[in-house]
Amino acid sequence: MTPTTPKADVRSLAASELRVDQVDGKKRIVGYAAVFNSLSEDLGGFREIIRPGAFAAALAGADVRLVVNHDPSLILGRTRNGTLRLTEDSRGLRYEADPPDTQMARDYAALVERGDLAESSFRFYMFDDPSRGQVWRSEPTGVIREITEFSRIDDVSIVAYPAYRATEVSVRSLDALRSARDRDDAWATRAHFRLRLAESA
Repeated sequence: MTPTTPKADVRSLAASELRVDQVDGKKRIVGYAAVFNSLSEDLGGFREIIRPGAFAAALAGADVRLVVNHDPSLILGRTRNGTLRLTEDSRGLRYEADPPDTQMARDYAALVERGDLAESSFRFYMFDDPSRGQVWRSEPTGVIREITEFSRIDDVSIVAYPAYRATEVSVRSLDALRSARDRDDAWATRAHFRLRLAESA
């Protein structure tokens, strides 16, 4: 039996802090890839909230890259060699990167300084066990997915367009939720339909 390949999910933060600092005469890119305790935009039938500590396990020993628009050819820093540093603080997942002395890096740093690039994103994976790291619930305002633990992350990204959209990973999570006997199948079915509708748009 061929093992299944985990599928990545992407979340973007439209109102993130993203700036370029000068440290010892060199430029440093600083931003937040995620913010805790803040509801996301509508992701196509549900909203998400990330709790403090959700990145702790995913960051342990992780080799994460800072890239542009999730493009692996546009690397600005990497945790393995210390040019990218990721930390969880009281606000969220903070990153600092020492970009290389290349024309590509100087160009993107200039775009951040001008504010042309002002959003951050991160790519993450959830656990195969749908009951680990996430809780789904129904509230008067709609369906909420609360994330308490990520399995892993492999990139944080500076993005031109923050993309809150449904993904296959999200659909799979809702499918697992629908099959749970102790859940209210009515709201899960409605959320699943709205999610599928958003993906087909």
